[in-house]
Amino acid sequence: MSAIIAASELAGEAAGPRPPALLDVRWQLGGPPGHPAYQAGHIPGAVYVDLDTELAGPAGGTAGRHPLPDPSVFGAAMRRAGVSADRDVVVYDGGQGWAAARAWWLLRWSGHPSVRVLDGGLAAWTANGGPLSEVIPEVAEGDFVPAPGALPVLDADAAAALARDGVLLDARAAERYRGDVEPIDRVGGHIPGALSAPTTENVAPDGRLLPPAALAERFGALGATEDAPVGVYCGSGVSGAHQVLALAVAGIPAALYVGSWSAWSADPTRPVATGPHPG
Repeated sequence: MSAIIAASELAGEAAGPRPPALLDVRWQLGGPPGHPAYQAGHIPGAVYVDLDTELAGPAGGTAGRHPLPDPSVFGAAMRRAGVSADRDVVVYDGGQGWAAARAWWLLRWSGHPSVRVLDGGLAAWTANGGPLSEVIPEVAEGDFVPAPGALPVLDADAAAALARDGVLLDARAAERYRGDVEPIDRVGGHIPGALSAPTTENVAPDGRLLPPAALAERFGALGATEDAPVGVYCGSGVSGAHQVLALAVAGIPAALYVGSWSAWSADPTRPVATGPHPG
């Protein structure tokens, strides 16, 4: 099954006899909160899921800003949203795709077999003529129980090794990779040996992912192919999940360093590189 779904396809499935569980994961770095936007209008039947409290554990130190959530907390949130092991899931956000990809990645990592991201998010849905609702749905509790480990995860040591011996992609903006600016974390720069690959370059102006062939060409130019060990990090494991999603659409498996730069830079013993990659 593809990792993404078009708005037109979702409209057909939502009207079918067994519609997918719909998760609204609107979130932006630094706000505003997504829940008021959800209350003002969402895809009919969608349940709101909070990224900071349900798709991440408590932030702090070398755990990073968005560490992996406790499986019991994550599982309870998914069941509340109607997620069952044998029911398709579709996740969406306001259009950037990062938060939706984080939910997609967590569900796939925890063993759910059928999860897709709405390509282009809510903007694609409304552009396709999809209706919005202010009704908070009452959904039957799901039965999904997380079984973590279905997707590969990197810790700091593994990320450092992959930067030396494989391909480690930095999904943040190029200026943060170079260390020109660092608006959030303790220090600017990147993991030595990592390659700059801003996740914003994986999408078209309308927010939809580029075609698989274009993504494969982009990643291939960086040495990321299905035959190479590939890993991704970002600021705190959110936009990096979107990069993993784009790689999956291109047919390239990749591991995610969930702690990412927020965890790496919090450890003063970790080396920091700045400037453009010498290659």
